[in-house]
Amino acid sequence: MSLTAHIPSHRKPRRSASKLAVRAGVAGGVLSTLAMAGSASAASQAEPVTETLEMPVLNLDLAADVSSAVTKSADATRAAALDSELDAQEQAAEKSAAATAKKAKAEARAEAEAEKKAEQEAERRAAAERASRTATRTTLSGSSDEGGAARSAGTAKRSTATGSAAAIVNFALAQVGKAYVMGATGSSAYDCSGLVQAAYRQAGITLPRTSQSQSTYGTQVSLSNLQPGDILYWGGAGSAYHVAVYIGGGKFVGAQNPSTGVVERSLDWDRPSGAVRVL
Repeated sequence: MSLTAHIPSHRKPRRSASKLAVRAGVAGGVLSTLAMAGSASAASQAEPVTETLEMPVLNLDLAADVSSAVTKSADATRAAALDSELDAQEQAAEKSAAATAKKAKAEARAEAEAEKKAEQEAERRAAAERASRTATRTTLSGSSDEGGAARSAGTAKRSTATGSAAAIVNFALAQVGKAYVMGATGSSAYDCSGLVQAAYRQAGITLPRTSQSQSTYGTQVSLSNLQPGDILYWGGAGSAYHVAVYIGGGKFVGAQNPSTGVVERSLDWDRPSGAVRVL
């Protein structure tokens, strides 16, 4: 026995032939796989794959849709234009109504001021009459024959008034004794222009409401050429503060003031400033 037989050898053991064969087979398989992959890659690069995409088909009637949209837009435009026109008309109507109301208010105020002035003037005249009653009675007594002749002439003229003039005169006489109320137009009370307006309505004539307007409505006539139915006014033409109806015979009927109401008076009792003829 050798002296070194018990010492293990340091040399690597030899690989068996079977193991070497296995390893060789594995290596060959790997190389074959890599070769096939390379071939496939080259083939894919040489021949690109073409894929066909199917797009969805739209079955919409575009012409009908466009026409509908245009029609709706035109309808909306017309509706907006109509609304704008209606708004403009409404604003114009409001302005017109406001202007009319303002004018009516101004006329009513002017009428009220004129009526107030007429009342003050009537009261002044009444006071003057009371203060000189004795002298007035004496004067009236001395001219009784003349007054009787004038009354007779007045009755004759009144009876000869025909047509529209007769309708106006008869209506005015029928209102004598009724109350005076500022702004009243009948049938139980009147102010001066309200009475004249109501009298002319009997003849189918519509007069302005205020004494100022009535004093310029017809043709100006002199006090020496009066006819039954003429409108008498006190103050200036266009600025009159009182009006009445001439009934003939040197007399008139007017709504004077709250103290006297509607009365029949002689022109000499209160001489008017002028007269207009409408008939």
